[in-house]
Amino acid sequence: MSEWYAQGITLPINVNISPTHLLMSNFSQRLGELLAQHPDVPPSMLKLEVLESAAMHDIQAALQNMSRCQDLGVSFAIDDFGTGFSSLTHLRQLPVNLIKIDQSFVRDMLSDQDDMAIVESVIYMANRFKRPMLAEGVETLEHARALMALGCELAQGYGIARPMPAKDLPAWLARWPTRKDWNSLAQSNN
Repeated sequence: MSEWYAQGITLPINVNISPTHLLMSNFSQRLGELLAQHPDVPPSMLKLEVLESAAMHDIQAALQNMSRCQDLGVSFAIDDFGTGFSSLTHLRQLPVNLIKIDQSFVRDMLSDQDDMAIVESVIYMANRFKRPMLAEGVETLEHARALMALGCELAQGYGIARPMPAKDLPAWLARWPTRKDWNSLAQSNN
């Protein structure tokens, strides 16, 4: 991340953390120590992803740790939303800045009415909670078009890029603006 930042690449980085990490009493302290090792990178560039069920084991401890991490400048996302057992009360309580809908719903949304209904409902709910929504598993332009029409403007998936080594990201970013298919999609929604 420091190397990217030095090259002018200011993309936020999302890191999955386990429920165990979220509930460790010294997690925020350790995170602060790691962030201090990279003073050139703003902590706001780091988003920690937690499974929606991760915080439910001990909601008070999770809230306390999440609050401490946010005091460091780090934000949170709920990952794989729709696959766990969280309640709307917990969703409202958790200090998350992003909701990521699970790819199991996105993948077949174009051919499965139930998956489409779930995706529509989650996007509507995220908008009502005033939380950005990211769709996982976006494999085609058709998926992206449908999601944008529903109000979901953030996406990840093989249709955008396959996982790659960190060293390959700068070259990929340099090529991205030349992807006419995705650029035409973005321009048609402006």
